[in-house]
Amino acid sequence: MKKKQKKRAYHNSVFYVSSIIVGLLALTGAIFPVRFGEVAQSLFNFTTTNFGWFYLLAVFIITLFLILLSVSKFGKARLGPQDSRPDFPFFTWIGMLFSAGFGISLVFWGVAEPMSHYFISPYPDIEGLTPEAAREAMSYSFFHWGISQWSVFAIVGLVIAYLQFRKDEKGLVSVAIEPVVGKNKITANTIDSLAVIATVMGVATSLGLGIMQLNGGLTAVAGIPSSTWVQIAIAVVMLIAYLASSSTGLNKGIKWLSNLNLGIALVLMVFVFIAGPTVFILDTFVLALGDYISNFLQYSLRMTPYTDETWVHDWTIFYWAWAIAWSPFVGAFVARVSRGRTIREFVFGVLIVPPAIACLWIATFGGTALYSDLFNGTEIAQAVNADVTVALFETFEVLPLTTILSLLSILLIFTFLVTSADSATYILGSMTSKGSLNPSLMVKVIWGILITAIAVVLLVAGGLEALQTASLTSALPFTVILMVMVLSIWKLLTRDYKRYKAKKKEAEKKAAEG
Repeated sequence: MKKKQKKRAYHNSVFYVSSIIVGLLALTGAIFPVRFGEVAQSLFNFTTTNFGWFYLLAVFIITLFLILLSVSKFGKARLGPQDSRPDFPFFTWIGMLFSAGFGISLVFWGVAEPMSHYFISPYPDIEGLTPEAAREAMSYSFFHWGISQWSVFAIVGLVIAYLQFRKDEKGLVSVAIEPVVGKNKITANTIDSLAVIATVMGVATSLGLGIMQLNGGLTAVAGIPSSTWVQIAIAVVMLIAYLASSSTGLNKGIKWLSNLNLGIALVLMVFVFIAGPTVFILDTFVLALGDYISNFLQYSLRMTPYTDETWVHDWTIFYWAWAIAWSPFVGAFVARVSRGRTIREFVFGVLIVPPAIACLWIATFGGTALYSDLFNGTEIAQAVNADVTVALFETFEVLPLTTILSLLSILLIFTFLVTSADSATYILGSMTSKGSLNPSLMVKVIWGILITAIAVVLLVAGGLEALQTASLTSALPFTVILMVMVLSIWKLLTRDYKRYKAKKKEAEKKAAEG
């Protein structure tokens, strides 16, 4: 019986269709990297130029909806039976959210983004490399890593978790929109295949970029040359590590590594906070937080139809497209680790805590780099403009214990790579096993090897950025799906609340009669 179930788990159309399409796209990107990149960029430009307004409006609506939902009467509803309790302690849960949602990205962009905005200001009337540019740089960095990006992951996670743990439904994107669109096998398989393809391409490119950054860190610390063979060796070690972690299951490998990730990140952040310009960091954090809150509406809905500026498209709309394209993966993982929490706890945990950690990280590391450039005459912003991968290590050069900090960062980058890949193989296994909470090891191994192979092929061919851009074209259809999910969770909650009230009224009536 168990053998039959395992066989059915991965022998289905979603598994075959998505794996074949992913393989073909990767081969195309490897064989024709330039042409593939041009087509991918054209498609991405078309969607963001013509539908950028839709991305901004949708993310803004989702953010407001989740906040209002959490403070409403529905906030007490649990993602599971009403008497259930969370599967994981709060610190572990936050560590899992942090690892899956940010992964390598925050370590990469924590210095690179504010320094990029400091070098070229978000507003054309503010000159770069000035105190005014520094202020806007921190404010916009807070916005991009704040609640808006996480609201995209949260809405997917909320709907899937409610259906999976409260209604005993499958944890699939297609099931999450059934309350509105109804059941249709062809539509469901198409949506689930699209979710798998976007996830694989996004994860593969992020792993590739992370491997390149890790190689850069090894070059800075140990003088190991930056080469394709070194990157392939890193990929092989990483594959072994996350397959070993994946074989231990969600409650061991991912849980342990997520705690390690958060622990190392906090140690690094506390050290830089103390060793760096502490008062400046605190002042910067408070000012940037105030600017973020006061400018939230303007930033959320900022478009530039009266000028030929491209900054909003290059940054904010790109970020939202990235978050939307990744939402099936991150949302499904967030759902899986959130069983037993109330909607209010879920929204608070997902929308407030990881973004708060991100803003503290940006204020600490980005603030240290800004202070050094503004008051000590360093040129970190110029170095970042020339090569964004050096941002973190350039900042360590102005701090004590540079080598130790660099080694810790290399360890953090590696563990983030492993947990991101581990989480991805689990979710891809679930997506291609008809929503199983415990996909077979074979399915996870297949996806783990496939993701690593794609990343290596693209590293060799130089087509990583093209594939990443291609994955973002899936953001447009997923934006429509996200809006349908808003209607789905509202319909589910109102329907269940009416049933609850009716049962309560009937029970009170029987009690009165008795």
